[in-house]
Amino acid sequence: MSAASQARKRRGPDDLEIVAFERGHFTSYSACGIPYWIGGAVADRDALIAREPAAFAKAGITVRMRHEVVAIDLDRREVIAHDLEDGGERREGFDELVYAAGAVPVTPDWARIDGGGVFGVQTLDDGAAIQAWLDRDPRPRRAVVIGGGYVGVEMAEAMIRRGLEVTLLEKSGQPMSTIDPDMGEKVREAICGLGIEVRTGTRVQGLETAHGRVSAVVTPEGSLPADIVVLGLGVRPHTTLAEESGIPVGVTGGLRTDLRMRVVGPEGRVDGLWAAGDCVQTVHRISGQPVHVPLGTHANKQGRVAGINLGGGYATFPGVIGTAVTKVCDLEVARTGLTEREAAAAGFAFVTASVESTSRAGYYPGASRMLIKLIAERRTGMLLGAQIVGRAEAAKRIDSLAIAVWNRMTVEEMTGLDLSYAPPFSPVWDPVLIAARKATDEVHASR
Repeated sequence: MSAASQARKRRGPDDLEIVAFERGHFTSYSACGIPYWIGGAVADRDALIAREPAAFAKAGITVRMRHEVVAIDLDRREVIAHDLEDGGERREGFDELVYAAGAVPVTPDWARIDGGGVFGVQTLDDGAAIQAWLDRDPRPRRAVVIGGGYVGVEMAEAMIRRGLEVTLLEKSGQPMSTIDPDMGEKVREAICGLGIEVRTGTRVQGLETAHGRVSAVVTPEGSLPADIVVLGLGVRPHTTLAEESGIPVGVTGGLRTDLRMRVVGPEGRVDGLWAAGDCVQTVHRISGQPVHVPLGTHANKQGRVAGINLGGGYATFPGVIGTAVTKVCDLEVARTGLTEREAAAAGFAFVTASVESTSRAGYYPGASRMLIKLIAERRTGMLLGAQIVGRAEAAKRIDSLAIAVWNRMTVEEMTGLDLSYAPPFSPVWDPVLIAARKATDEVHASR
């Protein structure tokens, strides 16, 4: 819908007809807010909805709700959609096609059961289904969340806030594998502090059912009783329809695009085809490698770029550095750039520096501790990545570090950054500057 809105700003209804197909019940909503709605921090589901279909219709954009596109005919230049409410088939011709099908939750075969109570968390419809399940009688008492990434951690907190007994299962050695293990351990402590049982190094073998609903999660260590199971195993690009239509995908499984979000195949650009959002792959600005990083921030920017270009303007999408933030109770977690593992995989030689500091002047009420970790290239000192784990007012400092990564600053250059200071907001030496000083020392020592 970002693409549709931007195209409409540049070309009027008489010049460009815009039709969008949506198989769900909602348009333009915050999927990132679903765990907070389920956990009660956001009381009203409608608060997550940015624009209703009627608002798009007023702008001259036709939205066909509850229509699932089941085929794309590139030769005849038309899409074929199934009406999920009334049945029947609809064919819609096109001159230009924007493929923005998003991503779908990873759902192993063992998770496909003949019974209810197993949920992914990808759409507002998914959130509504979870809410309905939690409100049914008898009320669920035990939840098992499978996967310790952003969604898994957020949903585990949501479940315990709803009064359920919660177990979080993660197959790797730590939750939040998008940060380094030393930082992930802090997250594990916070999750356990909420009363959530965390089991790492655990692989799920299957699910058990009783009376038409999930009853347990089977692991090598035994079965865990469960009245609801939430899958937080990550997502994959939703490109099945594209592949069936002969549209090529990249090495990450997402559609390949050029800088203007035009789909690119082995023989060059696919005429009249654009793609944006969680269904595309992009380039990491530091490693230079193709990556699939499904975040709403990227999706909205890519949609905007596609719409501007489709409408006759000019815009480019420059790539990503993987900046992300979340919270577990009052613990904030953030990252940008490359982790140690990612830096090593890209071929960098690097040093690391970690410092503990406070969010405010130590004597000012409300000061809280935070841990900042920087990863810098050994020879040049270029900042490759950063991570933050801390309490209130910690995580948003990742934004200044993201700007440094984006612009390929060295940690030595960062030591002179003119950051703001007042006791209610920062120590006289902001934690970012202290970390940069320590990283600079590590770079000099490694030469």
